[in-house]
Amino acid sequence: MLDPLDPVALTQALVRCPSVTPAEGGALALLEGVLHEAGFDVHRVTFSAPGTPDVDNLYARIGTAAPYLLFAGHTDVVPTGDEARWTDPPFSGEIRDGVLYGRGATDMKGGVAASVSAVLRVLQRLGPDLPGSLGFLITGDEEGPAINGTVKLLEWAHARGERFDDCILPEPTNPNALGDMIKIGRRGSLTGRIVVHGKQGHVAYPHLAENPIRGITRLVAALDAEPLDAGTGHFGPTNLEFTTLDVGNPASNVIPNEARATFNIRFNDLWSPETLEAEIRRRLDAAAGNVVRWDVHFEPTNATAFLTAPGPFVESVAQSIEAATGRRPELSTTGGTSDARFIKDYCPVIEFGLVGKTMHQIDENASTAEIEALTVVFEKVIEAYFRR
Repeated sequence: MLDPLDPVALTQALVRCPSVTPAEGGALALLEGVLHEAGFDVHRVTFSAPGTPDVDNLYARIGTAAPYLLFAGHTDVVPTGDEARWTDPPFSGEIRDGVLYGRGATDMKGGVAASVSAVLRVLQRLGPDLPGSLGFLITGDEEGPAINGTVKLLEWAHARGERFDDCILPEPTNPNALGDMIKIGRRGSLTGRIVVHGKQGHVAYPHLAENPIRGITRLVAALDAEPLDAGTGHFGPTNLEFTTLDVGNPASNVIPNEARATFNIRFNDLWSPETLEAEIRRRLDAAAGNVVRWDVHFEPTNATAFLTAPGPFVESVAQSIEAATGRRPELSTTGGTSDARFIKDYCPVIEFGLVGKTMHQIDENASTAEIEALTVVFEKVIEAYFRR
């Protein structure tokens, strides 16, 4: 019999659900049962969109008053890769020497389990006297296209009249030890693809051709030559990295017709996707002059830079972490994107979870002691939140 007050047992049960995006795998059904039994008003909502798989999501709330503290997360996981390379089957949830192994143990079933167990422990102590509301917003689409998950679940909840005051997202934020880091924001992400047009021809007759490789190297050098900015108070400098440089030419005696380059920019709060696109076009145009024939295409993005400014909420969480772990967490905006980029449009959001060293890896794992410690952190956060 599963004891949902035990976050390790709950993590193990969730890991045993093969919920590779977009499969629900039983993980949301498990949480639905646990939360319904605890008195939550629970909803399972499926969203669809053309060209994308249907995705199952969960929303649960207990209490009707403000303030409303929301825990968000996801139960979907990335594919396992070659299962033969795993020490134990990836959905076994095997525990050895105080370590729980399995896909999703770190990212982020351990964090989801810790938040659920923490809420249930607090409710057990407070009984019906909860001075506000607690809730969960759990998607099955964070590791996938992120189209039919959190973004739509937030819209659905908002249309129902749900209003959140603050949110905690238990992504694996800590680089080395629990208590190292809170994410108080994220950089934006923008991908661009440059095409330089040439004219195919024989290498022995270059005057009859136009080599686009000279043009693409000129444009690449121009974007690499000068930093986009020097960073801001809470963000490092915007970073542009080229990820491909291609001509698709198997012949050594043919000048190619086109050359292509792809780049990704992780940008800070000085930029929006629109202003960044304009700056990249300006730099490319200046570098090309009247010599290089080029185009650039930017992929649509929903990952913009945002910041949850340090204040009472952030400070209260930091103090709770320090009280439980003995570490004062760094306030960081590093790393990739997360569903916090959607949540920030509805309420302040911070991220704090397990140590992320093994996420997405073969033999992904989480320390059972850290899962329990994270639960204690969340208990302290909830109690301090309602006292405040």
